[in-house]
Parts: sequence; C-alpha cells; structure tokens
Amino acid sequence: MKKRNILLIFLVFIGVITFLDRINISVAGTSIMADLGLTHKQWGWVLSAFIISYGLLQLPLGLLGDRKGQRKVLAVIVLWWSVFTGLTGMAGGFISLLFIRFAFGIGEAGAYPCMTGAIGRWFPKSENARAQGYIWAASRVGGALTPFIVIPVIVHLGWREAFYILGALGVVWVIAWYWWFRDNPADKKGITPAELAELDDKPKVEVAKQKVPWGAILHSKQFWLILAMYFFYAWGSWFFFSWFPTFMEEGRGFSKAALTYAVAVPFLMSVAGNITGGYLSDRFSKKYGLKKGRRLLGVGGLAASAVFMFLAAFIPGKMQVFIFLSLCFGVIDLMLPSAWAICLDIGKQYAGAISGAMNTAGNIGGFVCATIFGYLVSGTGNYNFPLFVIAGMLVISALLFTRIDASKPLLPEDQAEPLPQKTEK
Repeated sequence: MKKRNILLIFLVFIGVITFLDRINISVAGTSIMADLGLTHKQWGWVLSAFIISYGLLQLPLGLLGDRKGQRKVLAVIVLWWSVFTGLTGMAGGFISLLFIRFAFGIGEAGAYPCMTGAIGRWFPKSENARAQGYIWAASRVGGALTPFIVIPVIVHLGWREAFYILGALGVVWVIAWYWWFRDNPADKKGITPAELAELDDKPKVEVAKQKVPWGAILHSKQFWLILAMYFFYAWGSWFFFSWFPTFMEEGRGFSKAALTYAVAVPFLMSVAGNITGGYLSDRFSKKYGLKKGRRLLGVGGLAASAVFMFLAAFIPGKMQVFIFLSLCFGVIDLMLPSAWAICLDIGKQYAGAISGAMNTAGNIGGFVCATIFGYLVSGTGNYNFPLFVIAGMLVISALLFTRIDASKPLLPEDQAEPLPQKTEK
C-alpha cells in the first residue's frame, strides 16, 4: 500500500472523530436543554459559541500548519479539543457551557485546513479532490454514527457520560499520528522512489520564513468569490450540524428511537455525496479542464440541494421531510470536495491559509444560521420558516460558484515564493 493511502486512513479516522465530537451536542440537545433549563434562544448561542471560535481560528491555524508542519499542529489541536469534549460533560449551566464550547471550537478550527495542507504535501494534484472526498465523507460517517453512540449512552448512563467517552478517542489518535506521520514525504521510512516521483512538486516542509502575500490575495476577485460562495453554502450544512436533530424531534415529532435513523441516514447520504463528488470532480476536471470540471458539481449540487430544502419546508409529514432532507444533504456535499480542491488548485503552497479563510467565511455563515434559527423558531413558533431562508442562501451560493475559475491561481507563479527545503533528522 502506498504511504499516502495510509495517511488518508489517518485523516479519515480523525474526520470521523471530528464530527463525533461536534455533532454529539446536537444529538443530546433536548436532554441538555431540559437538564440545564436552557431556552431555544440560549441553545442557539451555545451552538454558535463553537462556530464563532471555530470560524475565527481557521485561518491562523491553517497558516500555522503550513509554517510549522501538520505533524505537530494537528497533534496539539486534536489533544486540545478532545480535552474540551470531555469537559462539556461537566458543564453546570449556560455560561460554563458557552465557555467550554467556545474553547472546543478553538481546537477543531485547525482540523480541515491542516488536513488540506497534509494532502497538498503528500498527494499529486490529480488525486486532490478524491482525497478531500474521503475526508469529508469520513466527517459525515462521524455524524451518522453519533446518534447510534450517543443516544444509547444518554438513555442508559446520561448525556454527560457521552462526552467523556468520545473525548478519549482523540487522545489515542494523537499518539498514533505523531508516531507515524512526517511532514516531508521523503522522510517517511519505507516510502518508495516511485511514489515520491508521482508528486507534482518536491516535498515541502519548512515554510516558517515564507510570508503569505495577503495584499495580492485580497485584491483577487476569485478569493472573495470563494469566501462568499462558502458563506452562503454553510447555511445549509450548519443546519444539519446544529439544529437538524432538534428540528426532527421537536419540529416534526420524531421519537428518540426514530431519531437515531432519522439523523443517521441523511449523514450517510452525505458520505455517498462526498465520495462520489471527489471522484467525479477529478474525472470531470481531467476531461473538461479545471474551470468547468470543478463548476459542474459545485453549481449542480448547490442548486439541487436548494430545491430539496424548499420541498422539506413546504410539504408536511415525517416521511416526506426525512426523504427531502436526506436528498438535500447528499446532494449538497457533491460540491464539497470541489470547493476544497479549488483551494489547492488556486492556492498552491498557500492552500492551508486559503482553505482556512474559506472555512472562516463558512463558519460566519454557520454562526448566523444557528443563531437566527433559534430566534425565528422562538418568534414564529414555526420550525419550517427557517428552511425557506436556508434554501434561498443555497441558491445564492450556486450562483456565486458559476463565477469561480479553478484554472486561475490566485497569484502568478512568479509571485509565489519558493519553499525552503529541510530534511527532518
């Protein structure tokens, strides 16, 4: 097996753990609200506290991974958020829960930018979207597994114990990661010359002296298009990450037992969407070029997901909403590997910083969505109205994606500073 495929297995595992730790609070939402006496407005702020720190630290931690290497940075941030996952189970009220979830988000903020940076170092361009597809599919597997793990623990032990158990998983991963991974593929024992030759560029390790040319990047229209597209897309994804289990339980009357499958199936659809999207994005890009290849799935997935979100809000009934939201989540994530591969396509050695900026914009959108959702439900008493708003945001995201050109780097090649080489000893 190629060493980069073993790396992908590591990233898949942490992708699963990332969303197990993230979605567990949403699955346990009604139990936590009842135990701590939280209102819908307060619960919206609890969910948003994570999104605020998660969004704000994306870019700095992505850049830190580019500079210091993903081996150390990922180890530290995974250990950090695992500790605060466990501490979530110790929360005694609204204020303590706000603080803990904010701190938890600080750690998770660096996960996907650093994983993107590791892919950039270890994978050839022709496999970028495929690798991203597996990583994002893994995150959805984590979301699908969460109700099967968390709900039985809540029923038999309590919601606090669910956080203690999940927090321990990340610590195990950190130990294995730091032992196995090397920032420079050439420094990995057992890697073959043939595999190294498949990489597009020479291994990139130390970029501490490299300055990200933000002045030129901020003047790029493409950069702002990517940020805006992801901001509006995130209204759709963060609905599933935050309010979805509560919506199904309180808005459409699903029991705890039925909720296990009602939550898991849409996430499994998303798994299929990510894997399929990753393969198709690379295939379409090879056949039609980066510009059209990345756009096909991006625009199509976002537009179709908007239709399904609208139908879920418009048509009443448990089974109907279950079907439409499952399709919505599966189709929306067809575009996700393309979006993250674009950061590699146009960001080059600055991919960690660019993907961090994109995800920051997305989490600003997620924060607005999670917060406003609670206020809309409290103000109208209607769980369906916010879905119409989210459908509109997905339409805007699809329109913006039509303007993104993955074939044009953010910076001319002569502006990109060469990366110094360093061999680990």
